[in-house]
Amino acid sequence: MAGLKWTTAGESHGPALMGILEGLPAGFELDVAAIDAQLVRRQGGYGRGGRMKIESDAVRVVAGLRKGVTLGSPLGLLIENKDATIDRLPDPPSPRPGHADLAGSQRMAQADARAVLERASARETAMRTALGAAARQVLEAFGVRVFAHVSALGGDAAETEYGAEGLGAAKRFDEGWLERRAQSPFACLDVTVEGRWKQAVDQAKEAGDTLGGVFEVVAFGLPPGLGSYLDPRDRLTSRLAAAVMSIPALKGVEVGLGFGAAGLTGAAYHDALTPEGRHGFGAFKRRTNRAGGLEGGMTTGAPLVVRAAMKPIATLRQGIATVAFGSGEAVTSTYQRSDVTAVPAASVVGESLVALELASAFLAAFGAPTLELTRERFEAWAERARTL
Repeated sequence: MAGLKWTTAGESHGPALMGILEGLPAGFELDVAAIDAQLVRRQGGYGRGGRMKIESDAVRVVAGLRKGVTLGSPLGLLIENKDATIDRLPDPPSPRPGHADLAGSQRMAQADARAVLERASARETAMRTALGAAARQVLEAFGVRVFAHVSALGGDAAETEYGAEGLGAAKRFDEGWLERRAQSPFACLDVTVEGRWKQAVDQAKEAGDTLGGVFEVVAFGLPPGLGSYLDPRDRLTSRLAAAVMSIPALKGVEVGLGFGAAGLTGAAYHDALTPEGRHGFGAFKRRTNRAGGLEGGMTTGAPLVVRAAMKPIATLRQGIATVAFGSGEAVTSTYQRSDVTAVPAASVVGESLVALELASAFLAAFGAPTLELTRERFEAWAERARTL
């Protein structure tokens, strides 16, 4: 399966983060300000730590554009780190439970947790957010909207008018969600939970503890058939799950009703086809969207729904029992600058990674050397597919 290819480089406290995105069609004007806006969103949220007061992320395009328009060549992006102190930072005396410190040091057979944590850090997700923000502009050129919001924090769930199916039960994307999310310190659509969530974060901070939560990513306007049933690795179910689970501290992901489907009968779960349903394409509609917009590893034309669970951040001010490198002595883990919660930030990263995978699948299906030729391919397919 063709589509997009990408890679990142850079360490948490190194000079910069770098990213390369291959496969974008030529001929569309890249909105760099829109990329920066996603980076600003990633840095926000109630409960963030001191690093966000130092960095003010903005992307610099170093390859792939001419007069602001894509060339079809690899897109090169750069985000400079202000806290570029990698050579001066001390080596941690003991591994922090819940981080990559110990397993990474054991992998390299040397007690050098600094070499591990610099790359394992969530700081790397700033560049993946930027790459996803660039890729999503292809989707938006074809009417696809990708949107994430926080649906639970510390075990306290928010509510929407759409019930268990989440925003995927809505007929179409609601522009009002953008403003509601922007006004929320938790990137949440339910204003009634904000007071409780703030109190929970404040209490955790006072106790030197941390909180996890759940976010939901939805995509509206996708054509059916993106992904593949031919190769298990090309199923969008597996690709999206892998992408979202690659975010540090993520421990669970589900599509549609997900784990809730396991407790239902087939008759209660599956989305019956009808010519007069809410979601679909052409003559085929669905009254419900319990499958979350994916069947057989491919999009159905209904809104795509992905939810992810983030564990509490492993860097606790109160510390966790651990063992010192070298001596093997029982000690308490050292505290390094961190967040009380980063679920709102993780939702931004998840939104970008879902957009990155969807754009890749879209271009694998309809991609051509230029955006104009891609549109011709897409429209020719749509005309035929609607006659089924």
